[in-house]
Amino acid sequence: MKDFIAALPKAELHLHIEGSFEPELMFEIAQRNQIEIPYKTIDEVKKAYRFSCLQDFLDIYYAGAGVLIHEKDFYDLAMAYYQKCYENNVIHTEIMFDPQTHTDRGIAFETVINGLQKARLDAKEKWGINSLFIMSYLRHLSEESAFETLKQSLPYKDLITSIGLDSSEMGNPPTKFKNVFEASVKEGYIPVAHAGEEGPAEYIWEAIDILKVARIDHGNRCLEDEKLVQEIVKRDLALTVCPLSNLELRNTDVMTNHPLKKLLEKGIKATVNSDDPAYFGGYMNANFEAVQEALDLSKEDIITLVKNSFNYSFATDDQKKSYLEKVDEVVNNFK
Repeated sequence: MKDFIAALPKAELHLHIEGSFEPELMFEIAQRNQIEIPYKTIDEVKKAYRFSCLQDFLDIYYAGAGVLIHEKDFYDLAMAYYQKCYENNVIHTEIMFDPQTHTDRGIAFETVINGLQKARLDAKEKWGINSLFIMSYLRHLSEESAFETLKQSLPYKDLITSIGLDSSEMGNPPTKFKNVFEASVKEGYIPVAHAGEEGPAEYIWEAIDILKVARIDHGNRCLEDEKLVQEIVKRDLALTVCPLSNLELRNTDVMTNHPLKKLLEKGIKATVNSDDPAYFGGYMNANFEAVQEALDLSKEDIITLVKNSFNYSFATDDQKKSYLEKVDEVVNNFK
């Protein structure tokens, strides 16, 4: 199974670039930029990567992002992730980035997007990896702040495919961002949003009815509302599920209780993703291996999950066709 998972070409639909910040690179960039971080060694950073909830994680996530100052920093961060894509056979990835994490510190939007874009071009040339960007609004900030970010993004509209909603979920329902999502869609951005990770099923309803999302990020808690499950199936909405993240943030107590298999059994188009892999102990292959083993997923289940990711990506129809042919090729070789 491990060999099969490793050999399959994959798409990743839920990845925060700031969450792929490995401790070694964080240290290197902190020293390069002469920024003090509250850890003396790489091991100290790694020990801090133990969380009891989403907020614990976010606190260190934002502290780590504070060392990113220059275009080269964002370039190095993204290239390190693309290298992992190459190692994990991820041939298409949809990368979320959080402009407000940086603009609130006085870093220009342009610095962030230019660094990421240069890495995207180099990764395409070096490894043949296709990727697109999802600009995420931080839900613990105001809608006004999100509007400011939307305005800053417009000169770079051709580089950004989609908008998302992330950060502290509880107490920040999707409805808070109704107007900025409407405005973003008018600008041509495809809407997605985190919903039902820690927040209730009601937040998923809001994401689909009020924000009119094309895809649900996480969405695990939809299983608490059978009517919602039926609605997700009816609307053919995919869920970008993040197994190791759910375990690390205590949304799942043990992997054998992870809802992924139940989602598939109910006809939901679930996908597997790594979320913030530097913090949660694994990139794509590790996530697939963890759920496969814990939930006893069959080869057919794995193929379904991989194909769901390509089918529900924002790639072009031609790209999807080519990706799925590559999957079939590998599957046939393993017969």
